Amino acid sequence: MSLPDLTNYLIFARVVAAGSISAGARELGMPKSTLSRRLTELEEEQGIRLVHRTSKGLKLTDVGQAFLIHCEALVNAAEAAQQVTQLLRETPRGTVHVSAPYALSQSLLTELLPAFMRDYSEVNVELMVTNRPVSLIDEGIDVALRVRANIEDSSLVARPLADSQHTLYGAPSLVAERGEPKHPLDLIDFPHLSLHYTSGRYGYQLTADDGEQLTISMQPKLITDDMIVLREAAIQGQGLVSLPSYLCVDAVRAGQLQEVLPNWRLPVHIMHLVYPHRRGLLPAVRVFIDYMVEHIPAVAQRSLLIADA
Repeated sequence: MSLPDLTNYLIFARVVAAGSISAGARELGMPKSTLSRRLTELEEEQGIRLVHRTSKGLKLTDVGQAFLIHCEALVNAAEAAQQVTQLLRETPRGTVHVSAPYALSQSLLTELLPAFMRDYSEVNVELMVTNRPVSLIDEGIDVALRVRANIEDSSLVARPLADSQHTLYGAPSLVAERGEPKHPLDLIDFPHLSLHYTSGRYGYQLTADDGEQLTISMQPKLITDDMIVLREAAIQGQGLVSLPSYLCVDAVRAGQLQEVLPNWRLPVHIMHLVYPHRRGLLPAVRVFIDYMVEHIPAVAQRSLLIADA
């Protein structure tokens, strides 16, 4: 059984509610001739007369009266469906699926997520915390936080939020034991900790204040994708480590870590907010993006200022 064209059903209910074809035409913004033709088509489809046209308006037949009840139900259902989509377009509610690496989740998002949820109480957040690359489309992720020099995937919108400055840190006890490095070559005398690199090549790309550049190779004694583990191992004096400045603010303030070779800089990465499309975003996703774009730079900058203090 083929599905009927429900347009004529809806027109029938609207015209009857208006009381006449002329009134229905004004309400629907359609020519009277079109409405008259539509009503005729509907009666031919049903094989029975539904309404009598009189000089005073429309008079339903007994069958037409019974038929109208179901057509009105269709109108009500269509209006209810339209209200659902309209409400979703206007009011932030529902679930936002977010992906972030462990370091950002355990630093910046611990402050920002609760604040966002207080401001948007009808929005739920499902946070996937992982350091592996995530396919936003395939895994149903609305928004992802990534730290990269650049985002090369042209299918994604990438909003740069803040520079993520990596700094070389070590425990004061380790620096005192091995001697404070004055030049990158002095790093050879230290144990090292590192994030995992698929290339298998480990080292530091360093740039001096005067522009001199050096690459120092090393073999880490601990390799992991978990920056928190690296930070804690560094605090315990197990080696020097390159980590984002915002992640080590508290440890520096507490005297657990200190910056090593402060006159030499490591490469700067950029924190991005990434999402699949520019248009058609649900309000919940849109307000999450806007909130993070507004607040993450300030939180990251505050962390850097504290680290420099």
